Amino acid sequence: MKYKLGDFVRFVDEKMEGFVTRIIDEQMIGVTGEDDFEIPVLASKVTTVHGYEPPVTVKNSFDEAETAIAGEFKTKGVYVAVISDAKANSVVHFYLVNDTSFQLSATLTTENKQHFKGEYIGIVAPKSSAKIYSAQLAELQLWPKFIFNVLFYTPQNIEPPVPLVHIEKFKAKDFSGTKKQVPILNQNGWLIQLDSPDIIIDAQKLKESFFNTAEEKAAIEKPAAEIDLHIEKLRTDYQFINSAEILNIQLANFHKTLDAAIVHQLPEIIFIHGAGNGILRHELHKILSKHQKIQTFMDARKEKYGYGATRVILK
Repeated sequence: MKYKLGDFVRFVDEKMEGFVTRIIDEQMIGVTGEDDFEIPVLASKVTTVHGYEPPVTVKNSFDEAETAIAGEFKTKGVYVAVISDAKANSVVHFYLVNDTSFQLSATLTTENKQHFKGEYIGIVAPKSSAKIYSAQLAELQLWPKFIFNVLFYTPQNIEPPVPLVHIEKFKAKDFSGTKKQVPILNQNGWLIQLDSPDIIIDAQKLKESFFNTAEEKAAIEKPAAEIDLHIEKLRTDYQFINSAEILNIQLANFHKTLDAAIVHQLPEIIFIHGAGNGILRHELHKILSKHQKIQTFMDARKEKYGYGATRVILK
């Protein structure tokens, strides 16, 4: 398969063009045009449009970054940034962002059910970034585990940090928060720092925490008997959020509320998800069917909610 997510292609037999938003299998891809409608097509029936430049210019030249390390030497600032494609919002791109003064030697390996695959290897210069992976945000639950390995190098008289190994399994809650300004790329996206400062553990506080279960329980707010998951009830900026992000926000709130209901030992709770296209309802039911703390679930009273709510009975 020569195409990647985010590639700009043109149909061979039709006057259509768009961005690759899904890799279906070795022969088929999904292409989304200006109407935001994804069309499955044989990879042999499209061709790459040469001359198209992606909106993000990735710097990866050590020569260009030499001036960046002329001042104070910065030892912290290795990030993974997840940024939506400017033309195909259903696709996100992963960037390794080096906001340090070190030169990084980095690899990305993915693991899915004990199947490992090398996705990226390369040098990332100081104050630069590299695109390392692309994926469908709507398929978040199918994403593999990400294994990052990073080595630090500098010709200066600076002791390099120990090699960095970071393993990440992304969840919906990782994308439920507000996007942040990404260093170097100067775009909004979700940001994870790989070289976060070490956490200092206070032994006495850790000991005391074993006796604070009642306080912790009180700190988790008791949820209402009915929870409305319509996006306009959860976010004020919902008009500017794409459908994939909306689903992730709704699922994150569902998980948070369900966990709170379990902590407070509620006998039942109702989630209002609406009828719509049925995607949110399907995702909730899939999660509930595998949850060990759920006794059963069913459509809530149809005369009140129609088919737009699910009643959950907890154990």
